[in-house]
Amino acid sequence: MPKVKVTQVRSVIGHPKSQKDTVRSLGLRKINHSVEIETNPQILGMIKKVSHLIKVEEV
Repeated sequence: MPKVKVTQVRSVIGHPKSQKDTVRSLGLRKINHSVEIETNPQILGMIKKVSHLIKVEEV
Protein backbone atom coordinates (compact mmCIF):
# COMPACT_ATOMS: atom_id res chain seq x y z
CA MET A 1 0.00 0.00 0.00
CA PRO A 2 1.20 3.55 -0.61
CA LYS A 3 2.50 5.61 2.28
CA VAL A 4 1.66 9.20 3.18
CA LYS A 5 3.43 11.67 5.42
CA VAL A 6 0.97 13.42 7.73
CA THR A 7 1.97 16.62 9.56
CA GLN A 8 -0.11 18.46 12.13
CA VAL A 9 -0.21 22.15 11.18
CA ARG A 10 -2.98 23.52 13.42
CA SER A 11 -3.84 23.13 17.08
CA VAL A 12 -6.69 20.90 18.23
CA ILE A 13 -7.64 23.34 21.00
CA GLY A 14 -11.24 24.43 20.56
CA HIS A 15 -12.14 21.54 18.25
CA PRO A 16 -14.53 18.69 19.12
CA LYS A 17 -13.25 15.76 21.14
CA SER A 18 -13.79 13.38 18.21
CA GLN A 19 -11.38 15.43 16.07
CA LYS A 20 -8.82 15.56 18.91
CA ASP A 21 -9.06 11.78 19.24
CA THR A 22 -8.68 11.32 15.49
CA VAL A 23 -5.51 13.44 15.35
CA ARG A 24 -4.13 11.52 18.31
CA SER A 25 -4.95 8.14 16.74
CA LEU A 26 -3.07 9.17 13.59
CA GLY A 27 -0.01 9.33 15.85
CA LEU A 28 0.30 13.12 15.97
CA ARG A 29 1.12 14.84 19.23
CA LYS A 30 2.19 18.45 18.60
CA ILE A 31 2.13 21.06 15.86
CA ASN A 32 4.75 20.28 13.17
CA HIS A 33 4.97 16.64 14.30
CA SER A 34 5.03 14.26 11.30
CA VAL A 35 4.38 10.56 10.88
CA GLU A 36 4.49 8.22 7.89
CA ILE A 37 1.44 5.96 7.61
CA GLU A 38 0.50 3.21 5.18
CA THR A 39 -2.86 4.10 3.67
CA ASN A 40 -6.01 2.06 3.83
CA PRO A 41 -9.69 3.11 3.69
CA GLN A 42 -9.85 3.69 7.46
CA ILE A 43 -6.77 5.95 7.51
CA LEU A 44 -8.02 7.91 4.49
CA GLY A 45 -11.33 8.51 6.29
CA MET A 46 -9.49 9.77 9.37
CA ILE A 47 -7.37 12.08 7.21
CA LYS A 48 -10.48 13.47 5.52
CA LYS A 49 -12.16 14.10 8.89
CA VAL A 50 -9.31 16.33 10.17
CA SER A 51 -7.98 17.65 6.84
CA HIS A 52 -8.25 21.24 8.13
CA LEU A 53 -5.74 20.44 10.93
CA ILE A 54 -3.15 18.45 8.99
CA LYS A 55 -1.02 18.50 5.84
CA VAL A 56 -0.69 15.32 3.76
CA GLU A 57 2.16 14.46 1.36
CA GLU A 58 2.72 11.27 -0.62
CA VAL A 59 5.98 9.48 0.11
